[in-house]
Amino acid sequence: MKIIGITGGVGAGKTQILEYLNNKYGATICQADAVGKKLQKKGTKCFDAIVECFGTEILDDKGELDRDKLAGIVFSDDVRRSELNAIVHPAVEEEILRKIAKEERKNTNLFIIESALLIETHYDKMCDEIWYVYVEASIRRKRLIYTRGYDAKKVDDIIAAQLPKSMFMKHCDRVIDNSNTFEETQIQLDDIVADL
Repeated sequence: MKIIGITGGVGAGKTQILEYLNNKYGATICQADAVGKKLQKKGTKCFDAIVECFGTEILDDKGELDRDKLAGIVFSDDVRRSELNAIVHPAVEEEILRKIAKEERKNTNLFIIESALLIETHYDKMCDEIWYVYVEASIRRKRLIYTRGYDAKKVDDIIAAQLPKSMFMKHCDRVIDNSNTFEETQIQLDDIVADL
């Protein structure tokens, strides 16, 4: 089984790429964010540790994590972000390793781990290759404002909190340019998969 890590800045179009790889090549997709969200549901160890660290003011009226409030705290404060990551990332890594073992038993050919923080969290150590989805920042900004309804400040904060292109390039085995039409991206993906 090939384990591929896919990373890139927010708004790079990673989700569309994952859907394509799943639909065309039967790749098993594991999104670290989705794993993290599941592990932070009310009643989990992660949830309890986050509330202990950040206080009950980060909860909504149902007693679940208010992700926007938490994001507001951690995106603008490196120390608080590190505290949150220290709680969440070890649990996510453990769950991803469990999923990999399960897929290996099922003889899966292609297992993809997607994470914007793949390099920072060292998930790259689990992967045979790392693919970087590149889109220039101005296009990512537009996508986030139009498709997710984020305001310009939120977009700037998120982009500023992520690794610069140079760091992605240094750590990745392949680059997928997703700045143009998705048909062009598909051609790149087909070439890469054929090369595996």
